[in-house]
Amino acid sequence: MFIAPPECPVFEPSWEEFADPFAYINKIRPIAEKTGICKVRPPKGWQPPFACDVDSLHFTPRIQRLNELEAQTRVKLNFLDQIAKFWELQGCTLKIPHVERKILDLYQLNKLVNDEGGFDAVCRERRWSKIALKMGFAPGKAIGSHLRSHYERILYPYNLFQTGANLLLYMPIHSPMSPLQKPTLTNDTKDTDYIPHDLPQRQSVQPLETCSIARRAKRMRAEVGCMKTVTEEDCENRPNLRRRMGSYVAKPEPQAGKLCPLAKFTEKCMCRCVCLSQVDQYMCLVCGSGSEEDRLLLCDGCDDSYHTFCLIPPLHDVPKGDWRCPKCLAQECCKPQVAFGFEQAGRDYSLRTFGDMADSFKSDYFNMPVHVSLVLVEKEFWRLVSTIEEDVTVEYGADIASKEFGSGFPIRGGRFQVSPEDEDYLSSGWNLNNMPVMDSSVLTHITADICGMKLPWLYVGMCFSSFCWHIEDHWSYSINYLHWGEPKTWYGVPGYAAEKLEWVMRKLAPELFESQPDLLHQLVTIMNPNTLMNHGVPIYRTNQCSGEFVITFPRAYHSGFNQGFNFAEAVNFCTMDWMPMGRMCVDHYRQLNRYCVFSHDEMVCKMASKADTTMDVALASAVQRDMTVMLQEEDKLRDKVSKMGVQRSQQAEYDLLPDEERQCSKCRTTCYLSALTCPCSPGQLVCLHHAHDLCSCTSSELTLNYRFTMAELYPMMEAVTLRAESYTYWVSHVSDILEAKQDKKKLRSLVVEAEVKRFPQSDLLRQLRTVTLDAEKCAVVAQQLLIGKRQTRYRSGGRKSQSQNLLTVEELRSFVRQLHNLPCSIRQAPLLKDLLTRVDDFQQSSEQLLSDEAPSPVALQGLLDLSLGLDVELPQLALLRERLEQARWLDGVKGASVRPHSLCLDTMRRLIDQGVGLAPHSSVERAMARLQELLTMSEHWEERALPSISRPRHCVETLVEALQEVASIPAYLPNCLLLKDTVDQAKDWLQEAETLQLGGRIPVLDTLTDLVSRAKAIPVWLDPLARLDSLVFDVQAWKESAAKTFLMKNSAYSLLEVLCPRCEAGTGPQQSKYKRAKDAAQCSERNSARLDCLSDVERALSESKDSASAMATLAEVRQKEMESLLALRASNESKLLLAGDCGALRVCVCHKAPSGAMLQCELCRDAFHRSCVLGSNQDPLPNQAWVCPRCQLSEKPPLDRVLPLLASLQRIRVRLPEGDALRFLIERTVRWQHRVQQASAEGVAVTTSHQRWASSSPTWAPSPTQETNSIPELEELMVEGFLLQVTLPETQQLYRSLIKLDPRHHHHTDSPFPQHSAEQDQHQQNSQGGTTIQNLTSVSFPLSFYQVNWVQCDGSCQQWFHQVCVGVSAEQAEKEDYICISCTQPDHTRE
Repeated sequence: MFIAPPECPVFEPSWEEFADPFAYINKIRPIAEKTGICKVRPPKGWQPPFACDVDSLHFTPRIQRLNELEAQTRVKLNFLDQIAKFWELQGCTLKIPHVERKILDLYQLNKLVNDEGGFDAVCRERRWSKIALKMGFAPGKAIGSHLRSHYERILYPYNLFQTGANLLLYMPIHSPMSPLQKPTLTNDTKDTDYIPHDLPQRQSVQPLETCSIARRAKRMRAEVGCMKTVTEEDCENRPNLRRRMGSYVAKPEPQAGKLCPLAKFTEKCMCRCVCLSQVDQYMCLVCGSGSEEDRLLLCDGCDDSYHTFCLIPPLHDVPKGDWRCPKCLAQECCKPQVAFGFEQAGRDYSLRTFGDMADSFKSDYFNMPVHVSLVLVEKEFWRLVSTIEEDVTVEYGADIASKEFGSGFPIRGGRFQVSPEDEDYLSSGWNLNNMPVMDSSVLTHITADICGMKLPWLYVGMCFSSFCWHIEDHWSYSINYLHWGEPKTWYGVPGYAAEKLEWVMRKLAPELFESQPDLLHQLVTIMNPNTLMNHGVPIYRTNQCSGEFVITFPRAYHSGFNQGFNFAEAVNFCTMDWMPMGRMCVDHYRQLNRYCVFSHDEMVCKMASKADTTMDVALASAVQRDMTVMLQEEDKLRDKVSKMGVQRSQQAEYDLLPDEERQCSKCRTTCYLSALTCPCSPGQLVCLHHAHDLCSCTSSELTLNYRFTMAELYPMMEAVTLRAESYTYWVSHVSDILEAKQDKKKLRSLVVEAEVKRFPQSDLLRQLRTVTLDAEKCAVVAQQLLIGKRQTRYRSGGRKSQSQNLLTVEELRSFVRQLHNLPCSIRQAPLLKDLLTRVDDFQQSSEQLLSDEAPSPVALQGLLDLSLGLDVELPQLALLRERLEQARWLDGVKGASVRPHSLCLDTMRRLIDQGVGLAPHSSVERAMARLQELLTMSEHWEERALPSISRPRHCVETLVEALQEVASIPAYLPNCLLLKDTVDQAKDWLQEAETLQLGGRIPVLDTLTDLVSRAKAIPVWLDPLARLDSLVFDVQAWKESAAKTFLMKNSAYSLLEVLCPRCEAGTGPQQSKYKRAKDAAQCSERNSARLDCLSDVERALSESKDSASAMATLAEVRQKEMESLLALRASNESKLLLAGDCGALRVCVCHKAPSGAMLQCELCRDAFHRSCVLGSNQDPLPNQAWVCPRCQLSEKPPLDRVLPLLASLQRIRVRLPEGDALRFLIERTVRWQHRVQQASAEGVAVTTSHQRWASSSPTWAPSPTQETNSIPELEELMVEGFLLQVTLPETQQLYRSLIKLDPRHHHHTDSPFPQHSAEQDQHQQNSQGGTTIQNLTSVSFPLSFYQVNWVQCDGSCQQWFHQVCVGVSAEQAEKEDYICISCTQPDHTRE
């Protein structure tokens, strides 16, 4: 599929640009030369009349067979012709086989086999499948075997012939064919007959062909009479010109002079029919034997004889046609090929008849009207040139000389009568008859009329007629104009890529360049642009329509084809920038041995001879540079010839000789400056580059022929240099004067000098003339303006007076415009220019602001302030003031809109009132409409929002829908904001409630209470509120029930304080926090700081995630409670035992010294005055432990009253600290009972007696060792039992058992005290059964568990007392007498 290259640039000049073609081409050259070609559309209305006589124009076109044009296709056709000729000379006809329903590409097959190492290597290494894949056949179909068969049958004999193997006198062992094989070229009925193209033979006049009858091998005399006559088919069939879609219609043309086939056959038979004795005279030149005469062949070229089986490869049968032996075959096939070219058609056409033929061909080919899609024609053209199966032939009327048949443009003195309105076309620079000879064209200095270069050529095209890849002669410019007809498609390559294109074509079709090194200069070869682009060649295309020019640039390869019947005209031209390229082209031609169209040196010398005031100075500069190169090269060559020994020289008038008489016999360059001749070679000469290639004579025999001596050439170059530098000096002088701002008289003298010396009409000269005139005008105008200028501006907001003397902006601009290019200095010029600049800036800024929909008020005010310094009539001021008021109001509206939180209803009403008084403007009206709409909506929703959050309460969904409408209102609406906050609070509350419900954990009371309290404050109907409120009520009811169960009347303790383990054991609620914290720190260093008090425990329980963490917290508090209490017990006991001075000892709740009968708490082990605790519920009972008021926190209900509380709490399913504490209390109680049972099972008996003294029947009496080890354990169990806020029978039983285990209380063997009677002991017992400290010998007091100091009363009772109990220290007991309270107060009632 053909992919169109990118388009080349298309230029559309204005009438002003179109006036000078060379100036315009020079202008577009930097862009166009990058693509090699460009298209120029003349301005509309430029339509030159067609001056050619349609009826009188007759021409003979060229014949173009499309698939012979393409380089790669032509290579394939040449190869197939060689194969066909090879087999034809051996009496066989070539038929191209079909593989997979496609014609086999024999050229590709042959090339791939050769690339793989040849037939033997491919067979040996079994690469036929690989070759089939490379040829595009699908794998897995055994195509490789078919390819091998076809190669072995058709191509292998030809390759053997190419290597010369068939000339050997023996058969190689490795030959794949044996003498018993079938004939070498066997054809299938499905094969396609190949008709040779005979490309070289069609380029020259063909002689009359006398095709003789095919000769046969000599047979036995009996077989001669049975031989049949065979006619030879005529292969020279001319395809019909008008064929459709590749269908081939052959029309055989009879040729004069051909003999009758039967006569030829009879003649040959007579020559070969000899007697048997004569047959014996023929010997095979290979084996030297004359046996097997029926297999002996006689060559139709040299009459040599060969056996069919002695040939390489062998033949099975006698060929039916003419047969050539290997020697004749080599001579015939090795003839050099004739250069390819186009043949001329056999008939003459007029323009009208050619057009009828062309239109008919295109209509018949596409089976549709003439107007076919350009893309379709382009793709079909490139398909046809790339195929060998279809032979399409077209005709092209190319290179028709306009001098002979007339140009399509009107010319002066021509046959075509030009109307008065078209006379401008006679002298137009775009008239191709004028362009080559214009002053700006270098070709005007060539005197000869060169067809195609100085004289236009005409081109009459038809569909598919093409012009092949080529560059113009001498790498010049070319211009093509399509007068009328269907478009012409062009392809161009930039000049810098010319060598790349040549390299690619040589690489892809090297066979063509071997026979024609200058193939690309013959205009006979084309190659698909896609192929070139794939190899990195940049290509651009365009479609040239009628009335359009296409220009090609130096060394830009170009090609193309015609879309249909059209008429074009083309000519070459050369600008001054071409001259270096032209000299490079001559050197290139010299390397290719190609002739020149004209002598470049001769042209330069003729231009230098006119280096006076008539030569353009820019052209003089180009000539000077080119001539410098020319003289340096010529001087070097003449010096080289002189050193060779050439002594003779003479002047030669080469400009008077025809070009063919002064061409170098070696490189065919046209000589002008110098040449070498020799008497031995008359009529021949060589250029100085090939001085050694003229003849074999010595250098002294040669003669140097020169046109000018070097002494004559250098003055010519100096004249050119002077002409070029005179303009340079003038340009420099003008530039200096313009920069120096000198007097205007010098400008006038420079203008006169340019006119006298005929300097080019450059921009600088035109500028100089303009400046000179402007300087003279401005000198007058400036004086008038400065005299008439007055100060008329008030300083009041930019307002002006009504004075008529103010300058208008246009007046000021006209004046400054005149001053801009002045070469002279004017004092007022800077002031006026600055004023104009400020006015322009003001007007530009004003227009920009006024065109803005919403200009900035700051910018408007700035412009008004700026206008105060401009003393010019400014019509924009009034409008600026109006827009300023509008902008300020719009800015206020915008500022309020971008801050919707501050845009309240009052602000909207105020803005609307202000906008009513402004001048009408679309932006103001839109802003007013938006503001009024916003106000209406805001007022509506403010009225609706307030009732929405009042009674009755609405659901959240209803309020959310209302808020969705309110959210689009960009204003501050307090009621709506309040509604939004309310909805947000409700959403958050519902989210929290849902999270609490779906969280998977039992909610905490504090969280639940907080949710309920917050929900009641939200004026929105919340569905979960009623359920949560009921749940909180149930929890509160449970807490009241638990408080009634545990708390004592008027208790100072809270329910949580009673149920939780105590953080500070032994402290009451009245104790200061400082002292409690201090005592707790002294009790245990392991206590955590975060659980130092009840508030810490409560906080920890509230923050716990689940009951397990709460139980862990309480377990930690329980551990601290036990440690703290045990430490407190030890401290109190040591305080009582070790106190030496009882007066300093502080006990009881009153913190006073011990006195009288004291009670000791079984839990904290502190001593208490009976009077301090008398009458309270702490009075001791018989045979029961007594606990002080500090340690007695609650009523200690029985366990059966506590368990229903826990069950009811579990039904509520709300976590609260009191509930966790109750659960821990019950679990702790159960664990404690289990430990007591375990201790009983281990042998530590729990007594069932209700006596505090010795039990008569203990359950179990331990040994002394067990007794000693069990006391601390039982004591710890007892302490924890007293700490439990539940009444348990095991507590008192454990207490009684612990008393039984004290030996000192039972035996008193170590006691220093005397024995007392039971009556005395009974006297020591109070009426309530409490333990007194008056007679400690009969009391099983827990203090007896430890070693204590005693003191005896020195009074009348002589009783013993603990020192710590009576407040006496050890020193006092030894030094002083102690009298107890009973002896000192006889009236004291003994208790």
